[in-house]
Amino acid sequence: MEPRLVVVSGSRKGTIAPLNKQELTIGRDPDSALCLNEEAVSRKHCAIKFEGGICRILDLNSSNGTFVNGIPVREKILQHGNTIRLGYTVLVFLAEEDQGEPGTNQLDNLQHEPVLPLAGRGRVSRQTLILSPADRRLGLGTELPNLGNMVRDLNALLKISSRINKIDKVDLLQQEFLKLMFEVTPAERGAIVLSSGIDETGTITSLHRNGSNIAEEVNWTLVNRVLWEQAAVVTKLESTAAENEQIVLCVPLSALKKTLGVIYLIGTPKANFEENHRNFVNAIAGIFAVALENAIHLESLEGENSRLRSEIALQHNLIGESAAMNKVLQFVSRVAPSDSTVLIRGESGTGKEVVARAIHHNSKRKDNPFVAINCAAITESLLESELFGHERGAFTGATSMKKGRLEVADTGTLFLDEIGEMPLSLQAKLLRALQNREFERVGGTRPIKVDVRFVAATNRNLEEAMKTGGFRPDLFYRLNVVSITLPPLREHREDIPLLAMYFAAVYSEKCKRAIEGVSPEARALLMTYAWPGNVRELENAIERAVVLGLSKTIVPEDLPETLLESEAEASIGSRYYESINALKKQLIVDAAQRSGGKITEAAKLLGVHPKYLHRLIRNLNIRKLITVDAQT
Repeated sequence: MEPRLVVVSGSRKGTIAPLNKQELTIGRDPDSALCLNEEAVSRKHCAIKFEGGICRILDLNSSNGTFVNGIPVREKILQHGNTIRLGYTVLVFLAEEDQGEPGTNQLDNLQHEPVLPLAGRGRVSRQTLILSPADRRLGLGTELPNLGNMVRDLNALLKISSRINKIDKVDLLQQEFLKLMFEVTPAERGAIVLSSGIDETGTITSLHRNGSNIAEEVNWTLVNRVLWEQAAVVTKLESTAAENEQIVLCVPLSALKKTLGVIYLIGTPKANFEENHRNFVNAIAGIFAVALENAIHLESLEGENSRLRSEIALQHNLIGESAAMNKVLQFVSRVAPSDSTVLIRGESGTGKEVVARAIHHNSKRKDNPFVAINCAAITESLLESELFGHERGAFTGATSMKKGRLEVADTGTLFLDEIGEMPLSLQAKLLRALQNREFERVGGTRPIKVDVRFVAATNRNLEEAMKTGGFRPDLFYRLNVVSITLPPLREHREDIPLLAMYFAAVYSEKCKRAIEGVSPEARALLMTYAWPGNVRELENAIERAVVLGLSKTIVPEDLPETLLESEAEASIGSRYYESINALKKQLIVDAAQRSGGKITEAAKLLGVHPKYLHRLIRNLNIRKLITVDAQT
């Protein structure tokens, strides 16, 4: 069925928009395919493109952003069940047929081709092979048609066709087909030989008439002859013992694209293959080959689909679509399934703990504890107890036994933040825990075994710390199994608008204050700032703007003073900002003179909020100048 969008909240609730065209536009513009008459929605907000069976949503530089599953995006491949938020409207993307939807009764199903399910994404049509009467004869003897054999063979053909078309696993399909062959032929044993394209190699699935799985040896000379000549062969394989003589019926499995292998049926001189048996197997081989090819292709697609889903379904709170952030996401997807120790480096505020949590939540330990400890926030005397725990009476105040973070994190992940600040005395104890996965509580004598994955983070240069004796080299090499350095925000500025919109949405909900987005002027200011505090500083700036702002849109005066008055690093930029600041000072002084030194009146003359004017006066350091001028 065709993919579609369903509006679940907003002014157009209940609207269903089918994605049967290459592009569907959404916005406030009346010419949009899906028009949403809301102030928070841009005239041309976003578009959904449908190409090659893939739906992709693109944000058209909207003012308030396009959110997929709560995260702002510029471009994203849509998956079944994704929620899309535009302003106050929420839509759901549906790509699969709901079992409860109308139109799925038996009559509807009869009007369509039979199909194979494809792991929740699309479907693969069954192919029908038309049998030529010239070489695919059913129920024909040597002279005249035998009506009894024809009816029997047609019934068997119907039975086999219906049963093999219900199986989509390659191994099960081959075994079921061999069982059906035993019902219509006198074969004692059988095998499906799938060729690898190289002589005397391939996979063999064999079965005995009594149902036992046997390791059947095949005559590769005969198999290769049938594959080469593309014709069925019946032959007697000579043996030294007369009772071991075999009659072999070997039929090629010719599918639509290639020859997959052969059907290899073994009979005895007492149970020989008659002509109607040979004709029937030769005819049914074409149908089975197509079903087998589909099953092989389906398993391949399911494997690829599973791999792609694991990448798409990566659980994380990392916001950004730049090349730098994609590199981080690829790193997380590769290292998360393993139990290797991970060292995360980067400046303060780059999101090291967010990456550590993403690694945990995408690992096999995701249902177990994630325990974090900041090695720089706890004094040395308490850090050992916090990390390893203590026994009752181990020191003054230890009135009871306490488990440490390491023991609490058993079967889960222990995140050691600011590992570079850990005292040398504790580094040796941590090294033992890393090596042997065991430790002793403070005041204890019994070693405790734990199953913990270690993830550490630091903003220090550990190589320099090793040279100065501040960090143990052996601990560094234990931690530095797999490492990544997170990029500072100034190196992926293209992600700043997405991060700003995300934080605005988060703190808008927390503060119960409606924020529709970030103004273009504020966005430009965010893009030019150096962000020495990285993502954490940006988050704090947006939170401050949401708390102190007065309008529904974040404007420059809502941002911290450090952003408003920051100077560009380049000399040209410095001269530009110096000129701007000089002009601001002159305008403020003139307005203060005209208002008699009353800041509220001066703010009205300048068309700014009084709070913003007070902020500018303080940052430009012109309070004394205004007071003197006002008196004169």
